[in-house]
Amino acid sequence: MRRILVVGASAAGLAAAETLRREGYDGTLTLVGDEPHAPYDRPPLSKQLLSAEWDTDRLTLRTPAHLDGLDLDLRLGTAATGLDLREREVRLADGSTVPYDGLVIATGVRPRRLPGEGAHVLRTLDDALTLRERLTPGTRLVVVGAGFLGAEAAAVAWRLGAEVTLLEPAPVPLAHAVGGEVGAVLSRAHLDHGVDLRTGVTVTEVTEDGVRLADGEVIEADEVLVAIGSLPNTEWLAGSGLAVGDGVLCDEYCEAAKNVYAAGDVARWYNPLFGTSMRVEHRTNAAEQGMAAARNLLDAEARKPFTPVPYFWSDQYDMKVQAYGHLRGHDEVTVVDGDLAERRFVAVYRTDDRVTGALAVGMPPKAIRQWRQAIASGAGWRETFPPERPARLEEVEHGGTAA
Repeated sequence: MRRILVVGASAAGLAAAETLRREGYDGTLTLVGDEPHAPYDRPPLSKQLLSAEWDTDRLTLRTPAHLDGLDLDLRLGTAATGLDLREREVRLADGSTVPYDGLVIATGVRPRRLPGEGAHVLRTLDDALTLRERLTPGTRLVVVGAGFLGAEAAAVAWRLGAEVTLLEPAPVPLAHAVGGEVGAVLSRAHLDHGVDLRTGVTVTEVTEDGVRLADGEVIEADEVLVAIGSLPNTEWLAGSGLAVGDGVLCDEYCEAAKNVYAAGDVARWYNPLFGTSMRVEHRTNAAEQGMAAARNLLDAEARKPFTPVPYFWSDQYDMKVQAYGHLRGHDEVTVVDGDLAERRFVAVYRTDDRVTGALAVGMPPKAIRQWRQAIASGAGWRETFPPERPARLEEVEHGGTAA
């Protein structure tokens, strides 16, 4: 294997390239990215960069000298447009082709959009800078989508003096991911800070004056941010023969085809730890999966399944949210420390008879770190919470309301 190509100059793609060199690969290593920027960190886009606490240079993941030391064939500002598995080559937007012996796909995701023009999205460095320029005191901002990204942006905009309206189609924001009780706690933080949070409303389009709801009402705004989720960047793989479906479909080793691996937001792989396929859009997972894919590509005989305990964090107002595990689809959640009403607690999640997730708000890292090990070891729920143990339980049966 003398030619390895990494498509996606992302955190996952950079981690893969660095791991290949660290593991002793000395052949041609090409890193392709559709943005003109060198690899940078995305989580600060909706936090420190949007608030102007950080300048752009703090987002860069590696210095130019470090990148030079990797001896990369670095091709930035050029998107991949096609893959030929038989010929083992990738076509680029500039008309060139890049041959490979091994391929790592790390093309990430793009924001979902609404009909109409003029709305902001928040995925790239340029997106964040453009929105930052518009968030002056008194600006009327409508944020469509109260997931973690929308919530973070709303919190920053409020702090910058904008008048924020946050629109969410679900009755309780984030209930599908963290449960109704926890979702309600996170939602109350917006209301307490004067954000106009409206739930159970559907936005159908962006207009010149703001946004239009399904019932015809127009909510006026100076600026609109659409944060309604993302789509994996897999269009360039159409006709390649590679299996895609809400991401590049991979096995437990992150392999999608012979000597073709995927990592980061675009990868949907089977995680044996939870017994399910998953696609994780979190920064920590991107780096870990990039490293795992690179190692498995280099040494097929020593391959190891990629079995992480996913981790993510979010900063909103004065709240620090941290979570481990696979929270979606849980059957039950119990608060094991702190108090929901005070927005200072640790909640643990059950799926079937296993501890599968833990989430903390306003707690020190050590308060939740112990639960990571319980999740990683496949701890049983009954052994962790025997019937005789008193506990404050909020049962959430398949997304229902608290019992």
